[in-house]
Amino acid sequence: MNIRFYNAKILLTKNTDKGHAFEIIQGELWVKGNRIVYIGDGRDLDHVYEAPFFDEKQPIVWEREIDAGGNVLMPGFKNAHTHSAMTFLRSYADDLPLQEWLHKQVFPREAKLMPQDIYHLCKLAILEYLTSGITANFDMYLRPVEIAEASADCGFRTVQTSGLNNFTSSLELMEEDYYRVNEISELTGFLLGFHAEYTTDRKIMEGVAELSHKLKSPVWLHTSETKGEVEECKKRYGMTPTQLTESMGMYEYGGGGYHCIYFEDRDFEIFKKRNLFAVTNPSSNLKLASGIAPINRFLKEGISVAIGTDGPASNNCLDMFREMFLVSGLAKVTEGDAAVVPAEEVLYMATAAGAHAMNLPECDCLAKGKLADLIMIDLNQPNMQPENDFVKNIVYSGSKSNVALTMVNGRILYEKGKFFIGTKPEEIYARANEIIGRMK
Repeated sequence: MNIRFYNAKILLTKNTDKGHAFEIIQGELWVKGNRIVYIGDGRDLDHVYEAPFFDEKQPIVWEREIDAGGNVLMPGFKNAHTHSAMTFLRSYADDLPLQEWLHKQVFPREAKLMPQDIYHLCKLAILEYLTSGITANFDMYLRPVEIAEASADCGFRTVQTSGLNNFTSSLELMEEDYYRVNEISELTGFLLGFHAEYTTDRKIMEGVAELSHKLKSPVWLHTSETKGEVEECKKRYGMTPTQLTESMGMYEYGGGGYHCIYFEDRDFEIFKKRNLFAVTNPSSNLKLASGIAPINRFLKEGISVAIGTDGPASNNCLDMFREMFLVSGLAKVTEGDAAVVPAEEVLYMATAAGAHAMNLPECDCLAKGKLADLIMIDLNQPNMQPENDFVKNIVYSGSKSNVALTMVNGRILYEKGKFFIGTKPEEIYARANEIIGRMK
């Protein structure tokens, strides 16, 4: 579709010598197909109708012209660590430490899932992503093809990494998934990975490293999530998980880790040297009593940080507003310094950094030529007033109720409480309840 937004405040991403910053301009944003083709005040149109987006200098025929009413258009949030299909365990396996939660509650029920269950459960997560202004997620779960098909059918953008371990999948299947998922849709992608060191034999991890060299793919895993995980790894190998995987040649083509709480100096050095991403998941880590990631140290070291919700069984809410507040608030408390990890850095983590972690450079900001993955934030609500500083408002006081519209790849999938993903929400809710009902 060709969509013109006008009377809008538009949030532009800036990089400065002092860090990441944002600028708001007043004007219009045009979407032609799945690309942004114009951002401006409407007075510089002589240079708009040029290649590669226009064959001739002719006005666009608009399918919709949307008066933003002075609200803000901004890049969509990128949820950089998820287990979408775990919606079936939301509020079902709670108030337990990580290992007991995994082995006594999660793994036994996951074994009962059927392939089509995962397809429908992912759709439930997508509904929630859209209400939170999330335009792409980075998923790790069973049955990658079904996950990709759910996203493609909904018009949502999903990148996946493998959850390979001793009990699920194989190196051969992961390679097959790499090719299949990357070809399903322009909205779906796949990178190499495995669940974690503590669930994966050395031989398999070495095979992942070899495959990453063959495919020139980044590698992702859960790492250093708990003290016990790190201590056990050091007993087995004399190294932390990061040091172990580095010794295997795992990061020749980049990648990163999820959680990244218990890091040693050498771990920071490896992440910096290899340009790896640390994806923090504060709500999940608090709820599982895992710990608090050293976000300020990562930033000081020049290590890129992105934000993920983790899964709906450990969070239990797929809400990037809550995650952003916690990333900043927890860092301030642990450092004893209210100035660290400011709102601007956190918003960058939740948007551009997440896009880069997921290999989605065309979705990182609002600019001419970028993919049209964007959201509209309603400023006409009490928590957004007064308009002293939009970035601080969105990080410190924003909520899902402020998301008025979510667009992915040029399509509006959510607007004013209504979904446009090809399936009625009521059907998705009924299917999710039927699935968990079989397991009780």
